[in-house]
Amino acid sequence: MALSISINTRPFNYLGLPAMSIPCGFDPNGLPIGLQLSGRPFAEGAVLLAADAYQRDTDYNARRPAIGAA
Repeated sequence: MALSISINTRPFNYLGLPAMSIPCGFDPNGLPIGLQLSGRPFAEGAVLLAADAYQRDTDYNARRPAIGAA
């Protein structure tokens, strides 16, 4: 189970690249979807700025899935 969860982050962890996931919508069942951003080594600030800009331009970070969805 742990390997299947980390499969999306393993390349970034191995290479030491900054990466983060932010909310970007919902699937047809109402479950949240995440957008993964990554940057060059030591570019944590750029990744944070990009995530902040995206969240300021959208409202996905404020939405919540309905209880009992799916």
